Amino acid sequence: MNKAIISLSIAVLVAGCASRKTPPPSFSTLPDHQGTATAGASSPNFTPVPAPKAVPAPAVAQPEPAPVKSQPVAASTVSVPTPLSPDLLRPSTRIFTLGPGDIIEIEIIGNPTSRAITTVGLDGKVYFNVLSGEDVWGLSLEQARILLEKELAKYFSQPQVSITLRTVASKHVWVLGRLNRPGVYPLAGSMTLLESLATAGGTARSTGQANAQELADLRHSFVVRQGQSLPVDFYRLLHDGDMAQNIYLEPDDFVYVPSALQNEVYVLGAVRYPRAIPYQEPMSLIGTIAGGDGPARLDIITGRDEGPFMKDAYLSHVAIVRGSLASPEITVVDANAIMKGKASDVRLEPGDVVFIPNSPLTTLKRYVNLIVNTFVTTIAANEGIRAAGGTTGGVNVVVPVSTTTPTAVPPAR
Repeated sequence: MNKAIISLSIAVLVAGCASRKTPPPSFSTLPDHQGTATAGASSPNFTPVPAPKAVPAPAVAQPEPAPVKSQPVAASTVSVPTPLSPDLLRPSTRIFTLGPGDIIEIEIIGNPTSRAITTVGLDGKVYFNVLSGEDVWGLSLEQARILLEKELAKYFSQPQVSITLRTVASKHVWVLGRLNRPGVYPLAGSMTLLESLATAGGTARSTGQANAQELADLRHSFVVRQGQSLPVDFYRLLHDGDMAQNIYLEPDDFVYVPSALQNEVYVLGAVRYPRAIPYQEPMSLIGTIAGGDGPARLDIITGRDEGPFMKDAYLSHVAIVRGSLASPEITVVDANAIMKGKASDVRLEPGDVVFIPNSPLTTLKRYVNLIVNTFVTTIAANEGIRAAGGTTGGVNVVVPVSTTTPTAVPPAR
């Protein structure tokens, strides 16, 4: 397997050395770019670099050789599945800790009149009986009991305290998207992914006269934990009943099920305005990455216009990710060669994620993980703000190849 990946990487990196190959069925090519825009896409006018003409020797007349057509850069598609860790299928062993909003019942044993129901304040403190406020934020119930007994001992003789958790409000999971009851739900104990989807009413369906249509895009659904995408295959879980995908959730997990009716292509990475672009048939790679929010005429080849790309955009290793986020297919193409007329443009499909890096490709697996995490972080930021009642024109997230920490940039105006 390692040899296969190394061979693929070498084939992609050595541009122009391979002969024309037929692309895989999942990524169709358009005719060689000859300076005209692709129909239906906002593709700028590019002028291909002409092949140099042979100059005859002055002494001996020789026929001018036929011009040699530049060969396209070979592009191969590889599926890069990410295995699901067995640890994700086991409930967390972490002990519950108190936080702001949690409601607890406290009683001094032997003194029924001391019983009180109190809420952990925004400052993390509880106010009980003669105590003026004890900080229990981050403490387990047992640790909180010991703390209260210690402080109450200043006023009572050997007090024994009972603490009961009544309501959890400090720990939540986000379950959003094309669901019947999307929202933010408390996480009082262990909860599986299926249980969270059931709590949110299940995936939405459109009931027509003949049959019911699934409105959720299971192949692009995802779970984000601490800024990283978990390789859960929603299609296998909900469609095939594969319980090996039914992971346990943890506090602040973000579950998102996108709409199957939303046809968009996502352009991310080293571009000035990362965003989703409505799909138009047909839609080409160059027309998409160069046309979105770019100037009317883009002259990258001569360097007279910066265009929609960042200064360090590495256009020789543009990636197209297609299919399930749990087992995506990736194709790496040389966009520079396409713009110069040396390679065929690539036709895009709804749901494709186009990523422009700012440094050369190193390993496919790391590259795919970077792209998927950039994609899910962008979607999660947008949907999280909407769920919280905010308004946004789109939160764009850029993740450089050299880091794993997403950085938010202002939306386009």
